[in-house]
Amino acid sequence: MSFKHALSALVVAVLPFAAQADEVLKIAASPVPHAEILEFVKPVLKKQGVDLQVKVFTDYVQPNLAVEEKQLDANYFQHKPYLDSFNKDRKTHIVPVADGKVHVEPFGAYSKKIRKIAELRDGATVAIPNDPSNSGRALVLLQKQGLIQLKDPSNILATAKDVTANPKKLVFRELEAAQLPRALDDVDLALINTNYALEAKLVPTKDALFIEGADSPYANFVAARPDNANAPAIKKLVAALHSPEVKKFIQDKYKGAVVPAF
Repeated sequence: MSFKHALSALVVAVLPFAAQADEVLKIAASPVPHAEILEFVKPVLKKQGVDLQVKVFTDYVQPNLAVEEKQLDANYFQHKPYLDSFNKDRKTHIVPVADGKVHVEPFGAYSKKIRKIAELRDGATVAIPNDPSNSGRALVLLQKQGLIQLKDPSNILATAKDVTANPKKLVFRELEAAQLPRALDDVDLALINTNYALEAKLVPTKDALFIEGADSPYANFVAARPDNANAPAIKKLVAALHSPEVKKFIQDKYKGAVVPAF
């Protein structure tokens, strides 16, 4: 066999293996529960030819910027009110992936100083997230407990300036969401996103003084850029996340602290 023929044969032999190379899908996620859920579906996607690579972030800003700047393909950490606010403020273009809702993390109130909300003193300091969507979520939850009254109870972007009645004269302290668990020693009450509560070893269903119901509209979903939101690999990811196995994983592992939204 001539060298030319031998080289051609080698190329033909190698081509099938090259064609079988996994497609890499890079996705940003918060450590808990998002990254844990993604790690659970990795083997399923591997069998479908998708190499899922999870990049963990501990804040709510970089996951969107990394997708917008095409450093990563998609992210899984946020709800729609937060994304809408982020896109508006940052002039970004991230979109929810169709049917991409995975779970709800019921938002809760925690304290190291009181055991029930009736013990909350007048003039107490209450820590809430400083991003518009989550601060509004916290204030709406406080209103449902009868602690404050908002100008518009349905305004999910309400701020402390929208409080029209505050009989206990609560003092609101706005902090970055990730900092809230660490503030528990310094405040009377803190309203904390469940992913950060779980990272801090808090058990929402046991430790929260009050918590959102499972009917919360703040479902977390997979998000991407408009140019790749319908990419086959992302569709495979969403399908894997919506499997009965993932539903059981969420229910068994988080025991009500995280609730399937599919």
